Amino acid sequence: MPERIRALRDGSATEAVPRDAATVVLLRDGAQGPEAYLLRRVAGMAFAGGAHVFPGGSVDPDDKTATTAWAGPDPDWWAARLGCDAPTARALVCAAVRETFEESGVLLAGASPDEVLADVSSDDWEAERVALEAREQSLSDLLARRGLVLRADLLRPYAHWVTPSAEPKRFDTRFFLAALPTGQVCRDAGTEADRRVWVRPEDALARDDWFLMPPTQRSLQDLVGVPDVATALSAEREVVEVRPVYDLDDDGQLVLLPPGQAPSWSRSA
Repeated sequence: MPERIRALRDGSATEAVPRDAATVVLLRDGAQGPEAYLLRRVAGMAFAGGAHVFPGGSVDPDDKTATTAWAGPDPDWWAARLGCDAPTARALVCAAVRETFEESGVLLAGASPDEVLADVSSDDWEAERVALEAREQSLSDLLARRGLVLRADLLRPYAHWVTPSAEPKRFDTRFFLAALPTGQVCRDAGTEADRRVWVRPEDALARDDWFLMPPTQRSLQDLVGVPDVATALSAEREVVEVRPVYDLDDDGQLVLLPPGQAPSWSRSA
């Protein structure tokens, strides 16, 4: 990052525009309290290589044009809580459902607004997931062909993080909470992760050998001490944007700037 900041200062680089993204903190009740599902991204990836993260990814063009049947709060409700317009909110919810299926094999959908799929681990569902991941079909295509409704009501707004402006690859990410549907199982899915684990937030935070990015770490910290998944989902939360800003001090050391302070390369003369 220091080299990147110097390039921004001298004008040889420009700030990257953040891409809208969605991340889902998938939870289940364990013997000692709630457990979260984490993936370890393959080392060497362009973003967060080697980090333990929640399922998620960028909003795709198909998410923005999705026409799938919808159950739960409407896009205006989501927009008010996610701090965006209604079309963006709808795209974020669609991306959250799609990415969760692509990266964990869990599909938040049902045959009606009152039902949720009990099992999507068969070979034919795996073929559907692979086709979705390969962009050979859209989420709308999949749900319409299967006669399914997207269950937006199974998600809860949770957090909002924007990648620091000094990073070359940036995301404007909304975090959601969701419970693992009864009967569904997470499975090895996709090629971006080499480890998948259910873990108590306390235990994940105690692992000195795990790389947790600040948004993941904070999200886990906020779940410490929560007695069960139902309590986590029912809690009222105000989603506030967190936008860390880094710069170099006079000695060339990386520093985190106070909220609201602009970095040196974007301050007016």
